[in-house]
This record gives sequence, C-alpha cells and structure tokens, in this order.
Amino acid sequence: MKNIVILISGRGSNMQAIVAAAQAQEWPARIAAVISNRADAEGLEFAAQHGIPTAVVVSKNYPSRAEFDTALQTQIEQFSPDLVVLAGFLRILTSEFVQHYAGRMINIHPSLLPNFTGLHTHRQALQAGALEHGATVHVVTAELDHGPILDQARVPVLPDDTEDSLASRVLAQEHILYPRVIRQILDGKLRLQK
Repeated sequence: MKNIVILISGRGSNMQAIVAAAQAQEWPARIAAVISNRADAEGLEFAAQHGIPTAVVVSKNYPSRAEFDTALQTQIEQFSPDLVVLAGFLRILTSEFVQHYAGRMINIHPSLLPNFTGLHTHRQALQAGALEHGATVHVVTAELDHGPILDQARVPVLPDDTEDSLASRVLAQEHILYPRVIRQILDGKLRLQK
C-alpha cells in the first residue's frame, strides 16, 4: 500500500477529485495526509471529514523559503510518502526540497505546458489568441513548471470565452486528468523521471 501526501493551499478541488477516485476505484494506495501552508484552506475540512490526517505548516511563520521548506519536509516525512502530489499548492519550492522528492513529486498546471507557465494562465491564453488550452500533469523539478510532462488534457478556446469560463472548463478536465495520472503511476504504467 503506497502512501500519497497531497499539498494544498485553498479549497483543494483537485485533492477532492483524487480522494473520490481513490475510494471509488479502490486504489492500491492511501491518501496518508493532506497538508496546507494556510490554516484557512477549505480543503482541510474536506480531508478531515473523510478521515484523512491533516497538517498545517504556515508559510508566513518562517523568515525564509528554505526554513519553510525544511519544516514542510519534516511534516511530510511523518507520513512516509511514496508520492507527493501538489494540488493547488501555491508555493515555489527550493531546489533542495525538490531534489529530496526527485522522482516522486508531481504537479498539475492549468495550461498546455510549455505554454503559459506561472500565474494567470487563462488570461495568458486569451491574450495570446490561443485556439486550445488545457492542463498538464508534470514531474516537479527545480525549474518552475518545466518538469517532464506525464499527460495533458485539452479544451478548445471558444470565441466568447472569459478567464472564468475558460478556467471552469479547464478545471473540469483537471479533475479527470490528475486522478487518472496518479492511478497510472500506482499501476506502474507511468514512471517518474528524476
């Protein structure tokens, strides 16, 4: 039974989709913990209601990124993770932290990488006149949003799209894509490159 630790910063809708899929499909893994860098993250309540241990490591309580990452790593390690899943975790991680979890940490990004890295991806797509947008699950590396791509989901950009309408359609695809990729990792159909 593999241990999955999920990191969130907000409502954790991708985390909720992962939990639902793990239960419905009886994954050979357990969601060992949901950890947030914000005490008010709505997703913590969902996790607790589903019997999943939760923890909070408040990023603003640490004077440096390195000190926060050290505290976060200490918390994660209590759950012996086989896979660390970033699900709306809004922190840039140090290269030392990333190296520690090399080959066992993944992220989902709301664009078709390598296009539109960073924030406001839906706005970027609309401003660029993109005809297609979507989401990417990738291995986390020290370079932000540049790790090896594991899978993508695509949506057309419609002529009347706004940031919100496009974001909504992409998010719906994320909820399908992310659990599918994790299941493929668990089944050995996808291997994480370091």
